[in-house]
Amino acid sequence: MTFDLATFLEEAGVGRRVVHLQPKQLFFMQGSPADSIFYLRTGSAKLTVVSPDGKEATVALLSSGEFIGEESLASVGELHLATASAIVVCTALQIAREEMIRVMFEERSLSEMYMRFLLARSMRTQADLVDQLFNSSERRLARILLLLAEFGEPGKPEPFIPPITQETLAEMVGTTRSRVSFFMNRFRKLGLIEYNGRIKVHRSLVNVILHDHFTEQQPCVNGEVTGDSVQEPVHDGVIEMEDPRGKSQFDGVEIEMEDPRYKGQFNGVMVEMEDPRCKSSFHSAETEMEDPRCKSPLRMW
Repeated sequence: MTFDLATFLEEAGVGRRVVHLQPKQLFFMQGSPADSIFYLRTGSAKLTVVSPDGKEATVALLSSGEFIGEESLASVGELHLATASAIVVCTALQIAREEMIRVMFEERSLSEMYMRFLLARSMRTQADLVDQLFNSSERRLARILLLLAEFGEPGKPEPFIPPITQETLAEMVGTTRSRVSFFMNRFRKLGLIEYNGRIKVHRSLVNVILHDHFTEQQPCVNGEVTGDSVQEPVHDGVIEMEDPRGKSQFDGVEIEMEDPRYKGQFNGVMVEMEDPRCKSSFHSAETEMEDPRCKSPLRMW
């Protein structure tokens, strides 16, 4: 009998069953036995990890056509490294570990498909790491929104991204929810995104990643579009410390925290954080450290 890959991934059979999940329902939990792998047929899901002290972070978003729980194929007795849950209504094929390994060994088409998936996942993980190390939180947010909208993927991009909270976006970006809200409002004002219940992403958001500037469409004159105007990122008085070395770029001036007492050089003026609340007066401006990642708004009074 000829093996049909599409049929294998669509229909239930020996060692396979179709499962339907509602939003927030779990595929599996972190630390549970990894004895099966899921092929996501429809919907979208997310992977989250929880630290020993209870802090949760979203590490990946998954769309239809991807596998979930590939660690189950590594060896017998493996545990799931993360929790997988549905974002929207999902349909998936749950395949037992032994059945998946058997068919991969016998059928080259499944092996090649799974290898392509692993390579794509590996490249995505490396890109996420580079993004986290070198890009600003604003550019990281723009990239995540574009990935959710599937820009750059084969086929027609989906303009509306799956339902997602600002808390989840903040976890993926590595910043606070308030910063995500600030950037989302800016993107919306510039016409890069729209949201009224669901987020719609426009292709012009790519400019934030490729050129680090924003393109805003000019008003129409006599029914014709006059063109695009380029806007450089507006810092809005925000100083953002982007790595553990505590260095940040603010309007072309590098700010470096020099010692544990939070002293830094700013245009030849020493800034000193004077108390545990990390508040300091700076030329009639208050600098407030908002979280352990050293992000602070510089609010002019």
